[in-house]
Amino acid sequence: MASFVDNVRVMMISPSLGNDTWSQLMAAMGETVGLAILTTLIGAGGGFVMALLSADNLAPKAVASVVKAILAWIRAVPTILWVLIYSVSLGLGPNAAVIGISFHSVAYLGKVYANSLEAIPAASIEALKASGAGLFPILCQAVLPVAAARLLSWTFIRFEINFADAVVVGAAAGAGGIGYQLFTASNFYFDFHEVGLLIYLILGFAIIAELVAVKLRAKFMD
Repeated sequence: MASFVDNVRVMMISPSLGNDTWSQLMAAMGETVGLAILTTLIGAGGGFVMALLSADNLAPKAVASVVKAILAWIRAVPTILWVLIYSVSLGLGPNAAVIGISFHSVAYLGKVYANSLEAIPAASIEALKASGAGLFPILCQAVLPVAAARLLSWTFIRFEINFADAVVVGAAAGAGGIGYQLFTASNFYFDFHEVGLLIYLILGFAIIAELVAVKLRAKFMD
């Protein structure tokens, strides 16, 4: 118990560089942020397509029900498990991390995007359908002007989730980034000074990302 308390004190009170340089840590953080951005963009694109196929006011009922069931099944499996599943066929590394996180992101954003699309007043969509408008005019004139703010808000939220997932899979799936640096510092070098520094870096970026997301959501929702 005493050693645990001492280790926590070292991490929280006296964080410092150990076996890595600042440039190495910043590069690792860049890898993690890049992984979060890439998987969020893939998730947003795929999720929007899934939303169009699962929104009750845009897709046929039978298609919407099937797609919703598939998305629910994908979401029921934790992201880290999807990464490990893909690691079996692709091997440990960034490829499995990108596919695993993106796969769950598509299901997550597909669900919340569909909810946002279903909240659009039915009258505007029905009026366009009655005039013979196709899917693209309906999207441009009735869907996106109303739902864009909500879609962006959910996308920002998913980016924060993907950043946390990227940190975890960096260690668990050998995907690199700041998570892998944290894993090696704690399990190989037992350098709790650097572990503390890495924790502060991760928390600092997470807080900044949250503040930026709140500001952007407030701007888009106004």
